[in-house]
Amino acid sequence: MILGVDEAGRGCVLGPMVICAASIDKFEEYKLKELGVRDSKKLTPRRREVLFEDIIALCQTYVEEISAEDLNRLMARHSLNEIEAMKIAELLSRANPEKGAVVYVDSPDNVPKKFAGRIEKYFRTKARVVSENKADDKHVIVGAASIVAKVTRDRIIEEIKGVVGFDFNSGYTSDPITRSFLEAHAGDPKLRPYIRTRWNTLITVRQQKLTKYD
Repeated sequence: MILGVDEAGRGCVLGPMVICAASIDKFEEYKLKELGVRDSKKLTPRRREVLFEDIIALCQTYVEEISAEDLNRLMARHSLNEIEAMKIAELLSRANPEKGAVVYVDSPDNVPKKFAGRIEKYFRTKARVVSENKADDKHVIVGAASIVAKVTRDRIIEEIKGVVGFDFNSGYTSDPITRSFLEAHAGDPKLRPYIRTRWNTLITVRQQKLTKYD
């Protein structure tokens, strides 16, 4: 058995971060390759949606949504890397990989072994944890996890847009539409549950209006 772990929405100022762990028998992984599974960032939204259903049919998937409110609370005590490691450990606990299984993790840390150590601090497993930068580009099963995480988050973002009544585009800090939206609507009470108040973006985007939420 091999597992892949990846996230979507780590660098966002609006909405949740979603992490997925996907597992498949290593002798079945070729089916994912044949479908064209790869890093979600290299696929169109429409293609991701199609592959999402195929991946769900082929793999066992475990998904964790960490809301903006949860991130705000957790970041009062932990770094984002630590939070991500904690949540990955929870997913691996649910997946319960057997001895001999290999878990490939897309590392947010420039020192991947350090990130693997963070995970193992919260969940000791008999499986081998391989933490790598750009693992979603190197391992198809991590690409599968990245697609499930991305599609799941995109669907949640669309739901949030319906609740707040505005289209803020992606929610990423680098997105000019998102930044303009924050300038105009950050004080809206309907939006508050979805804003990551500890992000530096809120210091640079109309500081006086936003710091009251920090």
